This record gives sequence, structure tokens and C-alpha cells, in this order.
Amino acid sequence: MAFTGNYTCTVFKTGLFNGDFDFTNGTFYIALYTNSATLNADTTAYTPTDEVSASGYTAGGEQLTPTVSSSGGVSFVTFSNVSWSAAITARGALIYKAGDNGAVCVLDFGSDKTSTTTFTVQFPAATNTSAIIRLS
Repeated sequence: MAFTGNYTCTVFKTGLFNGDFDFTNGTFYIALYTNSATLNADTTAYTPTDEVSASGYTAGGEQLTPTVSSSGGVSFVTFSNVSWSAAITARGALIYKAGDNGAVCVLDFGSDKTSTTTFTVQFPAATNTSAIIRLS
């Protein structure tokens, strides 16, 4: 099993301090991966290696719509849910920034997830305690 957990990528953490990631003006994508993918905190950029291949899925994934907020001393980013009209089996995903393909975070689904018609990645609520990316 190549996926071993959810990770905020190190390149993203460093990039925040360098001003490399702008969720208000930047473009971000989510790509789906098979269980063979090796993605972790050291992942630096999007790669097509072991990405899902299915009719209805385009390499590189789908563009995300981010929402940046803050509450209770916590700043956070979440994304609108994203779906593919396809029969897909995926073990996890990578969120990355367009342009330099800088890795933001790795999502481990916990096991292979399979759809027969529509595959949806549902993000947690946009709150200071549950958003996908939080900084306090």
C-alpha cells in the first residue's frame, strides 16, 4: 500500500512563507491516484505517475474552487466538492497549484473508493475546526 495517510506537503508549508501559494488569485487542481501511487509529505509537485486512468477522467484532474476564511484565530481554506461523471476507482488524491504544479496536500481515502457513474470528492465543512487546510 503506497498511501499511508493525509499530509500537508512540506513544499506547501515553505511556500506559504515565500508567498508561493495564493488561494484567492491562484488556480488549484485535484488529481486522483491509484493505490500504486507514492505520495506523502515529501511530494513536491503533481505527477501523472499512477494517476487514475478512466473514460471521463482527464489527466491532471479537475480545477478546484477555494474559499479562504478565518474564525476564532484560525485561518482556513476549503474547496467546493468536485465530481467526475465516470466509473473510477481511486485510493487518494493530490491537491496542487497550477503553473509550477506545487503540491499542497495528499488525501488518503483510507481504501480504494469506487464509483459506477459519478465519483465525488466531498470536502469537510468550511469551519475553523474542520476545513481541509487550517493554520492557527
